[in-house]
Amino acid sequence: MKALVAVKRVVDYNVKVRVKSDQTDVDIANVKMSMNPFDEIAVEEAVRLKEKGVVTEIVAVSCGVAQCQETLRTAMAIGADRGILLETDVQLQPLAVAKLLKALVDKEKPDLIILGKQAIDDDANQTGQMLAALANLPQATFASAVQIADGKARVTREIDGGLETLEVVLPAVITTDLRLNEPRYVTLPNIMKAKKKPLETLKPADLGVDVTQRLKTLKVSEPPKRSAGVKVPDVAALVDKLRNEAKVI
Repeated sequence: MKALVAVKRVVDYNVKVRVKSDQTDVDIANVKMSMNPFDEIAVEEAVRLKEKGVVTEIVAVSCGVAQCQETLRTAMAIGADRGILLETDVQLQPLAVAKLLKALVDKEKPDLIILGKQAIDDDANQTGQMLAALANLPQATFASAVQIADGKARVTREIDGGLETLEVVLPAVITTDLRLNEPRYVTLPNIMKAKKKPLETLKPADLGVDVTQRLKTLKVSEPPKRSAGVKVPDVAALVDKLRNEAKVI
């Protein structure tokens, strides 16, 4: 069984994000970048399935600038067998990424596609669902437990009322939630081994995919600073402030 895992290069979660002075985008100059945490969970799950003997090959794929090779090398250090970079300087939106992954799915014919449920930079939570729709594949989102057997995936996912268990026929798309697993620590020997693993670079044009932006960002701004709280002497004063100042009742 072949597993395809998508990984994204994002601003490291420990970094305080700053907006550019012209408010056109987030400033990523000289900022530490790393693999999206949800995608790291996806890679870890694929590696665990390989260690159980369920998966035989793990292909990590990333879409974006040339520096995404570093993210792919990290995925290979965790345990992916090879990497594919779909290189473009265009700022990719979820639909464009889904189209690129769909073209790659048609080319690679994986039995399982695993993605993080969302990226921490845009929080779109769209790519996995769009990919499943474009490729006409069953999907199980927000997975907190995955079991593969008899050509099917049994996925437990968290919903508002508790836990829901789905069974989908492979090939299928699965997106990972935080509670699925805890990614392993990447050791130096594995980092050195990852440098020797194959990494293929393709352009969107090679797959016949148009990645032109469909949405235009008009303005990026920081949220307003939270004002200090106040103490009220009694319930009547609290109700008065909620009604007349906050206007929530």
